[in-house]
Amino acid sequence: MQRKIEPVQIAAPPRVNLARRIDLTTLQLFVAICEEGNLTRASQREAIAPSAVSKRMHDLEHALQVALFERQPNGMTLTPAGDALLHHARVTLLNVEKIAVDMTEYARGVRGHVRIFANLSSIVEFLPDDLPGFFRDHALVRLDLQERPSAEVVRGIEEGAAELGICSADVATRGLARYGYRRDRLVIVVRSDHALASKPRVCFADTLDYDHVGLFATSSIYLRAQSTAQQLGKSIRLRVHVPGFDAVCRMVQAGMGIGLIPDRAFDVLSHGMNLAAVELDDDWADRELVLVTREGKGLSGTGRLMLDHLRRCAA
Repeated sequence: MQRKIEPVQIAAPPRVNLARRIDLTTLQLFVAICEEGNLTRASQREAIAPSAVSKRMHDLEHALQVALFERQPNGMTLTPAGDALLHHARVTLLNVEKIAVDMTEYARGVRGHVRIFANLSSIVEFLPDDLPGFFRDHALVRLDLQERPSAEVVRGIEEGAAELGICSADVATRGLARYGYRRDRLVIVVRSDHALASKPRVCFADTLDYDHVGLFATSSIYLRAQSTAQQLGKSIRLRVHVPGFDAVCRMVQAGMGIGLIPDRAFDVLSHGMNLAAVELDDDWADRELVLVTREGKGLSGTGRLMLDHLRRCAA
């Protein structure tokens, strides 16, 4: 009689319950090391002994069974696995922060919370007109509005640091959902006694013979102007970088040069400053701002209400 051979049963590796082995403090320390690039500075920032931080990172790598850092004499750099964990850690910590905020606000009777990252143009030109209508209908919602350059807006939405973003349509929004928001047009700001003040329109190329007051180096407006100057084979005669449109107007008023800002921002900020706005005769001076979001990936009910409201305002 032939003997029946039973198949060999190979036991599956035990499932690692990471929720029990990784705590929020460890994730916060991991993010601190990534941001500081140094374990000692991270331990000082988080007020935890370096030896304790080192042990937590060792235990974290052991739990995940991957190396998260390349340890070098002058600091620590992320491995590809560490870079992937950094994204997840930030999203996790943000979600915990949202829980704390939401629960606190429910206790206080403030129901609902949404965070928006927006570029300077949208904050100065459009949101002051668009937001009051939302809060008339949703008085108990809390808004956390943070100003970011357009590229940082996109990065923040991708990483889950905010639900909604408003940025220049020039920047690559990659896999994010995007919706048209508003349009504006860039103008050259000059003192009323400047040689360009009497001109109704001017080409950007003709402004490069004068000193410029520029926005911060990562702003989409400055990057667009710099790229155009390079295409013309010239450079911007930059005298000073400033952080905002109001500072551009003040520096122009002080005779430091001419500036490039949106027309609506000029209308809001220039009253009583004896300045003039000269239209730019360049196609790229016409700009579009867009709403961006990780739609379907964590957009809360409050976030959806805000997105729908801003889209109605745009329409």
